[in-house]
Amino acid sequence: MIGGGVNGCGIARDAAGRGAKVLLLEQGDLAQGTSSASTKLIHGGLRYLEHREFGLVREALAERERLWRIAPHIIHPMRFVLPWTPGLRPRWLLRLGLFVYDHLGGRRALPATQSIDLRRHVAGEPLKPGFSSGYCYSDGWVDDARLVLLNARDAADRGASVRTWTQVVGLKREEGLWAIDARTADGVALTFHARAIVNATGPSVLALPGAEEGLAGRRMRLVRGSHIVVPRLFDHNFAYFFQLPDRRIFFAIPYERDFTLIGTTDQDHDSENDRIAASAQEVAYLCDAASRYFARPVTPGEVVWSYAGVRPLIDDGSDRPEAATRGYQLELDEGGEGKAPALHVLGGKITTYRHLAAEAVERLQPLLPMLRGGDWTADAPLPGGDFAMMGLPALLDRLAQDYPFLDAASVDRIGRAYGTDAWTWLGRAREWTDLGVAFGVGFTEAEAVWQIEREWARTTEDMLWRRTKLGLCFTPDQVAGLERWIRERR
Repeated sequence: MIGGGVNGCGIARDAAGRGAKVLLLEQGDLAQGTSSASTKLIHGGLRYLEHREFGLVREALAERERLWRIAPHIIHPMRFVLPWTPGLRPRWLLRLGLFVYDHLGGRRALPATQSIDLRRHVAGEPLKPGFSSGYCYSDGWVDDARLVLLNARDAADRGASVRTWTQVVGLKREEGLWAIDARTADGVALTFHARAIVNATGPSVLALPGAEEGLAGRRMRLVRGSHIVVPRLFDHNFAYFFQLPDRRIFFAIPYERDFTLIGTTDQDHDSENDRIAASAQEVAYLCDAASRYFARPVTPGEVVWSYAGVRPLIDDGSDRPEAATRGYQLELDEGGEGKAPALHVLGGKITTYRHLAAEAVERLQPLLPMLRGGDWTADAPLPGGDFAMMGLPALLDRLAQDYPFLDAASVDRIGRAYGTDAWTWLGRAREWTDLGVAFGVGFTEAEAVWQIEREWARTTEDMLWRRTKLGLCFTPDQVAGLERWIRERR
């Protein structure tokens, strides 16, 4: 398995659970690229209906409640408010789209769409005057980086070997196997052998050295999606889905208790090697977009963090990047008699990763006799997620009762990140000092050790921006203290 994003880790988990001996190689940290730079949504993609992507939307909608069920700590339902805006898409079109959205994917537990009066609804309070009506519909929120991490954790718990900071530099077929040449971040050369490889390298899928033969003639479209985070714009828990005159859409989502996440853009990205960051123009675009709707203007000076990810989309010839398909294709290169197969993953979106993984393993199953059984991941909880019957509020209440020294913000953050695993690393602690060094904002030595020993963390960036988002709150001195502790521990 080459690639430690959501697709690679999802496939590794599924294959390990069906009996395969799995090696996962990632050139950086898990979820370091596109998979931690999403809009943090588990959703069907309401706007894709406009592009007649009914199959993709149906597949994604069917996955929403499955993913919520297996990872109720890092995935939760969210209600989205879509204001009707005069001069843009007509009411009848919005209502028709939402009716299809409600009925296309087998929705069971999520509430249906409702018409709302924004003059009386709490979601109308932060908006400019003039937005009188809209719709409220359901989708889901996800901690995208932890979704990747937990799939890798489960794969490792089922016997997979996960090696981060190990870059594949060459591939070749020899004697019925793949020879995989790799190099660690320290420059150590390694060679592995495998009966099959899966190329799940996202934006690099066409550039994996030695894998070009099975991808002749394929083209990908790299599209950059940028986001900004600003201090909280509203006090309620609804998210917003907004339209713009250029026919694009964007979201404004409650984020990490004290912030609002705004995104995304759709900008063609010229090269995989270009710097991946939100440009000043994209930041200004998102600020202007938000200021069209919110009574309080949003300015670039308020942005506390911005991030961008490059989505590897199948090049379907769309004239606009936002219209390019978010679907995926699996290209199986069987290699011919006596040659090892390769499976290449092209495209995809985070909501459909589990279904993609199951399909990928099923494509390989006839060629790899050690793979046994059918799709199993729809019902098996991810690590820490074995409490769906209890519900997240009850889990948080129990965490607060068992560890009364934790403040409310820490209970919320820890419970939503680790689920039932929180009890493992909190252990028998009865006060903060039992958790070792306090680095700040409720992050302690006990949590850092768990992330290093069980979650492949190495750096402050790994800990503060992927396994948590405490980088939004840490001061420079607190970051320096954590860096010093990491150096001393090595």
